Amino acid sequence: MTEIAERAGIGKGTVFRHFATKEDLIAAVVEDLLDDLITAAVARCDATDPAAALREFMTYGVDRLAGNQALCDVASGSVRHPDVQAAVVRLGDAAQALVDRARLRADVTGRDVVLLMTGVHQAAAPLRDTEPDLWRRYLDLLFGGLFDTTDPAPPSA
Repeated sequence: MTEIAERAGIGKGTVFRHFATKEDLIAAVVEDLLDDLITAAVARCDATDPAAALREFMTYGVDRLAGNQALCDVASGSVRHPDVQAAVVRLGDAAQALVDRARLRADVTGRDVVLLMTGVHQAAAPLRDTEPDLWRRYLDLLFGGLFDTTDPAPPSA
């Protein structure tokens, strides 16, 4: 907390007045990141092409995750702070609204989409330095698997 206060150019007491613990500070930062993803999902809920909207959201989300390992850890549910857990639930609900419109396989949920986005990031992470856009290829592979193969014409997004 001392280092954070120094970097911010404020006193340690100021930080503690706003955030009782280090976990509260981390939760506030992470909530902002999750709120950004929630906003991205909600903004796409009324799109004319629901499959394309879901793909745009997933692309945006994985791109954000690729730039922030902590966000990836949080989106996968590893942070136990109650405010963060509530934001993760809201993110799953926002993703569910996209899933409901996109004519995906019946067993796919919004939470699945969020976790799969973190999985795409994690799968590509070992090669991030040499192949920074590899996650896009993995997202393409994943996205194709989200649709019901018995549907005669899954959307081409």
